[in-house]
Amino acid sequence: MEPPKPEDPPLTSKESFIKRYKPVWRFFLVFNLGLAGYIFAKEKMKKMSSEDDKFAKPTVEDSKATEEMEPLVPPTVVEPVKVREPIPEEQQRELFQWILEEKRKLKPKDTEEKKRIDEEKAILKQFIRAKSIPQL
Repeated sequence: MEPPKPEDPPLTSKESFIKRYKPVWRFFLVFNLGLAGYIFAKEKMKKMSSEDDKFAKPTVEDSKATEEMEPLVPPTVVEPVKVREPIPEEQQRELFQWILEEKRKLKPKDTEEKKRIDEEKAILKQFIRAKSIPQL
């Protein structure tokens, strides 16, 4: 006679319930996470749209308030634009050369970007080869 084979210990009722309905538990977990994300996103969109409405629709009270506040704001002093010395042509050529080297290092993601980069490189090469460079 053969010795009896040891069988798996019987599962408790709690373990069997959890293992049996594992896909259902996963579904409820994913559903609840999705629902929570939707609710939070909806609240955020409401808040953003209400802030946009505040700025988009000036009311009569807002215009009165701004009229009252205008005298309180001191006038701003505009600083004159500083005129800088022109960059020498040799430095411009070096700069264009450096930009061209950087463009060569770029790896385009698609054909449109490759065409755009090639056009930019062609323009840079024209500037480098030109006898005179336009002032920047």
